[in-house]
Amino acid sequence: MPERILNAATKMSELTTAKVGEIQNVTRTAKILAMNALIEASRAGEAGRGFAVVASEVNTISQRVTSIATELQGLFADEARDLRVTAQTVRGSRLSDLALYVIELIDRNLYERSCDVRWWATDSAVVDGCIKADDLKAVSWASKRLGVILDSYTVYLDLWIADRHGRVIANGRPERYGVKGVNVSSAAWFKQAMATRNGGEYAVADVETNKELGGKSVATYATAVRSGGEVDGEVIGAMGIFFDWESQAESVVNSVSLPAEERERTTIMIVDRDCKVIASSDHLARAGEFLSLRIDGAKKGAYLLDDESIVAYALTPGFETYEGLGWRGVIVQKPTQSFSIRQVRSGANNIGELVQR
Repeated sequence: MPERILNAATKMSELTTAKVGEIQNVTRTAKILAMNALIEASRAGEAGRGFAVVASEVNTISQRVTSIATELQGLFADEARDLRVTAQTVRGSRLSDLALYVIELIDRNLYERSCDVRWWATDSAVVDGCIKADDLKAVSWASKRLGVILDSYTVYLDLWIADRHGRVIANGRPERYGVKGVNVSSAAWFKQAMATRNGGEYAVADVETNKELGGKSVATYATAVRSGGEVDGEVIGAMGIFFDWESQAESVVNSVSLPAEERERTTIMIVDRDCKVIASSDHLARAGEFLSLRIDGAKKGAYLLDDESIVAYALTPGFETYEGLGWRGVIVQKPTQSFSIRQVRSGANNIGELVQR
């Protein structure tokens, strides 16, 4: 509907300009004829006096018609501008709602990940694996148990168990990722997991690449493994689960239902708290690059660029006990043609530039 209003306003403005131009051409011709008539009437002397009066009136009427046409053009321009502003407002509101939908979808998804890690860390096989870290049978059973979980939860690349010293003792896909024995004691997720105060807490990190997982982008969730699987049990290790961010985020940004014509000129993104792109429906808006967003502290909104592109955004509201990480859903939509995002690198100051493809 907003697009139809915009198109109608544009067509009305163009049609008005064209018709006023035609009127002005006609009156210009009439003025020339009136001027020629006055010259001929002057040459005719007394015999042409009456004709001169008529020619003068024609000139006066032509000037009046020109004035009315110009006034009409101005009125139509104002109305068309008001229509366009209204349509852009509706369009911006709709797209910011869609941006909120995108980030809420991510929040709900990641909330489940925070639940998963807290639940699986209490599994008896996981607990026994940490207690008996040097017992081949115990850690083998823990690894098989993680593998069973992964068979049902395909959104993860892998699940790891580390002992209290940060040594990975078991993972769910040992045939794919040979991480057993890797020391993760310096990893932020491990440190944060070991620092949790009880089994209800968890650690979560921003999206990052993990070299042990083939350089894939992952969202890592972690918590402490506690003695007996008890909420207040002694910390005996840590569990880290690695959400397959690339494939899952791609499915989210491409899940927004848009008409084919509209989708061609729309880019849907997720950006972190620093406005770094971490997912995009447009492959030219690459992960790790930055957008320059005019947010001004607002949680949700939209604004218009000089080329009449709409930039809409919405801040993560969180979901249940998951507060979110300050991420935003962002939608950029061009008015008519297909455009994309190109990032401009300039040292430490990366500026997102919207340019025509």
